[in-house]
Amino acid sequence: MTEKPYNWSEGAELSEHSHRKHKIVREYFSDYMHVRCRLPQQSKFRLAVVDGFAGGGRYACGTPGSPVIFIEQLERVVEALNIERAANGMATLDIEALLIFNDRDVVAIETLKQVVAPLEAKIKESCPRLHLRIEYRNNAFESVYPEIKTLLHQGQFSNVLFNLDQCGHTHVAIPTLTDILLSFRSAEIFYTFVIDTLVNFLNTSNPAILQAQLTPLGITPEQIISLQSAMLSRQEWLGAAERIVFNVFRGCAPFVSPFSINNPEGWRYWLIHFANSPRARQVYNNVLHDNSSIQAHFGRSGLDMLAYDPRHDAPELFLFDDEGRQRSKAQLLDDIPRLVSARGDVISVEEFYEAVYNVTPAHSDDINTAIADHPDMEVITPAGGERRRANTIAVGDTIRLKNQKSFFPMFVRPERENK
Repeated sequence: MTEKPYNWSEGAELSEHSHRKHKIVREYFSDYMHVRCRLPQQSKFRLAVVDGFAGGGRYACGTPGSPVIFIEQLERVVEALNIERAANGMATLDIEALLIFNDRDVVAIETLKQVVAPLEAKIKESCPRLHLRIEYRNNAFESVYPEIKTLLHQGQFSNVLFNLDQCGHTHVAIPTLTDILLSFRSAEIFYTFVIDTLVNFLNTSNPAILQAQLTPLGITPEQIISLQSAMLSRQEWLGAAERIVFNVFRGCAPFVSPFSINNPEGWRYWLIHFANSPRARQVYNNVLHDNSSIQAHFGRSGLDMLAYDPRHDAPELFLFDDEGRQRSKAQLLDDIPRLVSARGDVISVEEFYEAVYNVTPAHSDDINTAIADHPDMEVITPAGGERRRANTIAVGDTIRLKNQKSFFPMFVRPERENK
C-alpha cells in the first residue's frame, strides 16, 4: 500500500477507519480519566498526552481530529467530575495536563495551532480547574521522541498516553514502543498499524518484497512462511495474522490489544492498545463492547483468545456485539475454572486479572459474572466472607474451587480402562 498523507492545506478528508478509531479513542480517554480520578481524597491529577502524528486538528467536514478530541474531553471530564464531587461533598479536583502535538508536516502544525488557540483561550477563561500546557513539535516522530521523553521526565509525569496514528506502518520502531512502556510507570499507547501490505503481498509469490515490508515489524522469514502456508481463506489469514502481530508486539508491554478496525471497505488497520496495567485493558475491552462492530477479533471468545492452530482451526469473527458476548459468556464458564484449577485450585483476583486480561476479548462484567455464578467456584473476601454478587468482586479477594465440585463437564475424568 502506498502511503497517502493528508492534505491539511486544502482540507483533509475524514476516512471511515479514522472516524471509527476516533470514537474509540474519545470514549476510552473519557473512561480513563474517570477511573484515574475516582478517589474521594484526590484533589489533583497530572497527565501528559503525546500525539505523535497530530495532523491539522479538524477535517474538511469540520469533524475534530485527535488533538481537539483530547482537549474537548479534558474540559468535559473536569466539569463533570467536579459537579459530581460537589454533589457528594467531595473536594474539587484540578487536572494538570501537558499536551504535546507533533507532526512532520509544517502545514499541519500551523493549521493545528490556529484550531487549538481559541479552544485554549476558552478553557483559560471558563474552566479554571483545567490547567493546560500545550507544546508543538514539527519533526518525524522517531527523531523527536528523545526530546519528548526528556520533557516528560523533567515534568515528572508518570501518567502518559501516546497516540501514534501513523500513516503506514514504519514510522514508529518497536524498540521505541517498548521504551515508552518501560520509561513511564503508567504509560499507555494507541498505535495504528496498516495491514494492507500484508494482505496484498501474501496473495503474491514474491517473498522478498513481503519480507522487506515486514522486516520493520521484526517478523522473521520463518514466520512469513508459516503465515503463507496457513492462508486458506481471507478470514483464516486475518486470524493467523493477528496471532503473528500479537506475538511481535506482546514483548512491548504486559497488555496488548491486537484487534483490527472493522471497516466496511475492508480490513485495513489494527488499532493496537498497549498498557502496563490490567485495569487499562479491562476498561478498553468494555469500551469495545459499548461500540460493537467497530473493532474485530479473529479467534476464541473466552480466555486464550489466540489459542488455536491456524493450520487446522478456522478462527471465528468476534465483533464485540451481543452474539459475540453470548459466545464469550458460554466459553468463560469453561475457561475460568480450568485456569483456576491449573493454578492449584486457588488464585487471587488480582493475579487472575493479570493472567487473563491480555488473552481475552471479554467484557469485565461477563468475566466477574462467570466467576460469581459458577457452581464450582467461590470468591472469598480478605476477612473470610463470601462474595455473592459479581459487581462486588474486588482485587483483594480470592477465587477458589469448591471442595464439592458439581458434575460440570471439565471435572469429569475418564474411567480407567479395564485391564
